[in-house]
Amino acid sequence: MKLLITGGAGFIGSAVVRQAIRDNLKVVNVDALTYAACIENVASVSNSPNYSFEQVDICDRTELDRVFSEHQPDAVMHLAAESHVDRSIDGPSDFIETNISGTFNMLEAARAYWVDKGKPESFRFHHISTDEVYGSLPDDKSILFTEDTAYDPRSPYSASKAASDHLVRAWHETYGLPVVLTNCSNNYGPYHFPEKLIPVVILNALAGKELPIYGDGSNIRDWLYVEDHADALLTVIKQGEVGRTYNIGGENERTNLELVKTICRILDEYRSRESGSYQDLITFVADRPGHDARYAIDPTRISTELGWRPSVTIEEGLRKTVQWYLDNEDWWRALQNRDGVGKRLGTG
Repeated sequence: MKLLITGGAGFIGSAVVRQAIRDNLKVVNVDALTYAACIENVASVSNSPNYSFEQVDICDRTELDRVFSEHQPDAVMHLAAESHVDRSIDGPSDFIETNISGTFNMLEAARAYWVDKGKPESFRFHHISTDEVYGSLPDDKSILFTEDTAYDPRSPYSASKAASDHLVRAWHETYGLPVVLTNCSNNYGPYHFPEKLIPVVILNALAGKELPIYGDGSNIRDWLYVEDHADALLTVIKQGEVGRTYNIGGENERTNLELVKTICRILDEYRSRESGSYQDLITFVADRPGHDARYAIDPTRISTELGWRPSVTIEEGLRKTVQWYLDNEDWWRALQNRDGVGKRLGTG
């Protein structure tokens, strides 16, 4: 199988690329290499005969048509997206352009290619989305996001992803394009770009800086180790039912404060401070505008229909993640001067 993977130099996309190559699949990595992309994320597979790279913007329809024609993929895994909520508050236009217009261009390029090939039943367009499209949940562990939960996006980011989800479903219903969709919970792990909560906490702690937590730290997220997510996505592209949506969760709910304290405890164990605990650096800051209270996914469908379950607990995953950042200082130091890194964004 040859996969065309968009956003394959990003955090989640590169995990999918690395896993696909390990699984002996052929990969065409399509990435514009914007601020959050890092080609070093796929350096370990870049010399594989099964790997190709195309620096192409998904908003460039002419280039997309060329890529489809030259590489003749069997399936598309569409991960390319602007994904940082804080950045979407400060500059929503990039999110509208990439997440909505870019997805439209991908759908049209894929449809033209699929039609030209005679509409093969085996072709798939796999659209990767987020649980944030569902809005916010109450603090009741019995209530979870399912594939039937109504959409209720609250930020420019989640609204743009919701719009892209609707486009994908419309292209399936209107044109018959064989699609599958997945909505995932918060990812974490190696190669996580240092503007998101977990890498910010790790790197600030190592630098002796304050560990900023929005509000009172009570916001809850379900955390999914990125390599588990990559495994789930490849399971869906191979086994998922056309037209079906699968929610992918880590079954690891934690408040932000609990999460940060766990990271501090691991850092205390792995690289202790000269005095005190890293928890002493925790600082509560003004909350993000429109900050959703809780996300939590019910992964029953993907578990019962496709046999997938997460394999990494939050404790195991955080230990792996902290150790990776300790071992890969050259990787994250090279990103410290990129636009917005280390700054408070999204204050409204």
